[in-house]
Amino acid sequence: MKRMLLGIMLLAGIHGGRTDGFAAETGDLIKAIKTVGGKGEGHAAAIKSLKLLQAADASALPEIVKAFDGAGVLAANWLRSAFESVADRAITNKAPFPAKQLEALVKDTTQDARARRLAYEWLLKVDSGLDDRLIPSLLEDPSADFRRDAVARLLSEAETQLAAKKIDEAKATYRTALRGAVHDDQVKQIVAALKKQGETVDLQAHFGFLGQWNLIGPFDNKDKKGFPVVYPPEKEIKPDATYKGQLGDVKWQPLKTDDGYGVIDIGKQLENYKGSLMYAETKVDSPQDQHVQFRLGTANSWKLWVNGKLIFAREEYHRGMRMDQYRLDVDLKQGQNVILLKILQNEQTEDWAQRYQFQLRICDAAGSAALGKN
Repeated sequence: MKRMLLGIMLLAGIHGGRTDGFAAETGDLIKAIKTVGGKGEGHAAAIKSLKLLQAADASALPEIVKAFDGAGVLAANWLRSAFESVADRAITNKAPFPAKQLEALVKDTTQDARARRLAYEWLLKVDSGLDDRLIPSLLEDPSADFRRDAVARLLSEAETQLAAKKIDEAKATYRTALRGAVHDDQVKQIVAALKKQGETVDLQAHFGFLGQWNLIGPFDNKDKKGFPVVYPPEKEIKPDATYKGQLGDVKWQPLKTDDGYGVIDIGKQLENYKGSLMYAETKVDSPQDQHVQFRLGTANSWKLWVNGKLIFAREEYHRGMRMDQYRLDVDLKQGQNVILLKILQNEQTEDWAQRYQFQLRICDAAGSAALGKN
């Protein structure tokens, strides 16, 4: 690394601060920046490389965009800084700008979403027609931000159609917008508009919430001691089994929610057993091996297993609950997959500590349902 940086610094000295002739060195500078670690590894070398990269000409911009792939949070921030410095100088000085190359990278969905968005925002400064040319094609883009832009255009179009009394056209536009909508506020706007026209939307299916579960419990969690305890459902899932629970024998029982956001409310649908824990189990079928996100919301402590593998656990009570509160990367296998959730309630008596509920959905990285509801 030191030898590489020395060569780079010598090149800088030879060129006297000029940026022409640096194309061949851009890769080395980027490599030094991407080696920076969260604990400061490679920091000094990365800082020097960043300063040199910031002095490059605009021809380096496409390579910086590509460099976001695999970059950690810190390295990505530095790459953003380099891109913005180079792009701002080029635009200010009206220097040649690689607009066509950058637009191609924005369209390339294999590129890092952060980098695509960064390039798009700077392209807008030099290409006023970019939005009209690009955004309509991004309704089902892997980037949630681009989807939001595409949906917003359709919502505006639908409102114009409604104002012109073109009701059928407006409904069709809303339905198209719904296909790409992953943000709750936009979905609610579409649902409300369609409801006025006599159409309903299955929110569970749209977001991918799991609404059918089998629950068993309560098991003991007095004094919050149940989190590490391995109760029988963690060892085996037998639909007809009976176990000794906190208040007597317990067995699996089905529980379904009609809530649009898939909320399973243990406290209201069953009972708010204080100082207890429950297990919730369900199965989903995947048409192929695939990488998905599990997005969980709960105010309770929890553990989550998929096909017997512990995915994540959090021992924290009454932190509040919201949609997509926890995002977990999960690999599903082709065919049936078994999901097991351990959800724990403590013994607090305050009004704000009475929520005993959860919601779980399966989606892609953009937030679009991966499987539909179960």
